[in-house]
Amino acid sequence: MRIGEVARRAGVSVRALRYYEEQGLLVPHRGPGGQREYAEDAIDRVLVIQQFYAAGLPSRRIVELLPCIDADATTVHQLSVLRAERDRISSQVEQLAATLGRLDAVIDAAESRRP
Repeated sequence: MRIGEVARRAGVSVRALRYYEEQGLLVPHRGPGGQREYAEDAIDRVLVIQQFYAAGLPSRRIVELLPCIDADATTVHQLSVLRAERDRISSQVEQLAATLGRLDAVIDAAESRRP
């Protein structure tokens, strides 16, 4: 599949895919004419990359963790990193839930004061 098709189906720009390549996150095959050719699973990989970026993982960390997704083996170091990232994200979720609760309280108070 060509780069434009992957971009369209994954909902990202062609530029983003090229950036992922530069960072070592996505590796296409090259066709006879040198054009990028992606396997069907490239779309799922792009979605995982985007999820990790959205969760605040930098590209160097994503590169480190992608082999855990690709293979059945995970090193002790990778497992430690996975747990640390999970703990960090869990803490963010808790903080966001607390903020959501505070906003709900402010909204409730504001609505109760309205005629």
